[in-house]
Amino acid sequence: METRSSPKLRRLRCSVQKYDWGRRGAESRVAKLFALNSGAEADPDRPYAEFWMGTHGSGPSFLLPAGCGNGGHKVSPDVTLKAWISSNPDVLGDKVVDEWGCDLPFLFKVLSIAKPLSIQAHPDKELARALHKARPDVYKDANHKPEMALALTKFEAICGFISMEELKQVLCDVPEIAELVGSTDVEKFIKLGEQEVEKAKCLLQSIFTKLMSASADIVALAVSQIKSRLELEGQVRPLTDKEQLVLRLEKQYPADVGVISAFFLNYVRLNPGEALYLGANEPHAYVSGECIECMATSDNVVRAGLTPKTKDIQTLCSMLTYKQGFPDILKGVPLKTYITRYIPPFDEFEVDRCVLPKGSSAVFSAVLGPSIFLVTDGEGTINVGSVKQDVVAEGYVLFVPANVEIHVTSVTELHVYRAGVNDRFLKSRELENGKKSQI
Repeated sequence: METRSSPKLRRLRCSVQKYDWGRRGAESRVAKLFALNSGAEADPDRPYAEFWMGTHGSGPSFLLPAGCGNGGHKVSPDVTLKAWISSNPDVLGDKVVDEWGCDLPFLFKVLSIAKPLSIQAHPDKELARALHKARPDVYKDANHKPEMALALTKFEAICGFISMEELKQVLCDVPEIAELVGSTDVEKFIKLGEQEVEKAKCLLQSIFTKLMSASADIVALAVSQIKSRLELEGQVRPLTDKEQLVLRLEKQYPADVGVISAFFLNYVRLNPGEALYLGANEPHAYVSGECIECMATSDNVVRAGLTPKTKDIQTLCSMLTYKQGFPDILKGVPLKTYITRYIPPFDEFEVDRCVLPKGSSAVFSAVLGPSIFLVTDGEGTINVGSVKQDVVAEGYVLFVPANVEIHVTSVTELHVYRAGVNDRFLKSRELENGKKSQI
């Protein structure tokens, strides 16, 4: 039976990125979601790395025409979500328009990772503006890019510098580092007291910069020596998780400085439903697995290792915070039955995860900003208020305007993710405006 779709929902056709590190064909959730979302057939021999949902020019989303869940509204098949929002800014809500103008402040993604991404960091707003002005061909926008990864499968990453005590142990246990960067800074770091945090930052910056700036020949020799030593030691003792990771990285990126830099970074493993957030100017690389990712609307990446792409080592080493310690892992906050919210310390975004058992229902309360909904598994129905229900299934992506309550019911077990502007930010702005109006 044909149903009339809600005029408030806009179904989207979204973009895919086929970066070399992506999983191939049938192994890639990104490929499956893209095929279901677009109607295009996935090439089994190509990597499918990222599924983009949002308004960024490098991977825009398009409104589907009438008859595809867009409320019977006639929409040209080549109208981008960004263009439509520009013509209908009220869908963003006043708070979002006041802060970010007529555009979505977040970019929503799914990632399918077969091999590690580059050792990288994302610039803060000031640096992003400077990099975009100086090298617009490489740094394609002027925005910062804080981000969060929410694991769909078991997920691995390296991110942030290990603690002072851990790094002291690494510098003792990996002699090739001192041989490569010189023993002076290494010996000074090993002798630091627990309270000498600022000295530790300065020495860490010096050591890490020397490492990342070393010549290719010297790095290749050091990587070869580390590989040989670990393979020999592995015959007489169990290698640590980090040492095993280093050997894995060497197989995928032989002679790359990123292999050695992994010793300096925290090795993080997430279970499905756990999330990791990354602020500006923090080093990281996703290693393997599949995840939901959300970030500020930007594609600015400063790379320095584990990549054949352009590296900007000087910029990366100068921009890092050199903060040490293990990152926070988000388990999510139960919002209501079946819905968990992940709240990073960034204004631009938050993510809700909804896992509905067969025959169950959930309500996504109206929020003051726009949302994008993604169905990753199962089938169900979705509706706004008393409007008849739309059928939704895996691969469906919907744009929902501000101030719209969404009701979801599952036919089979249904997995739905919602990305939206951080509700904490929206409510704080509403409170500020309320106080101003009383003056």
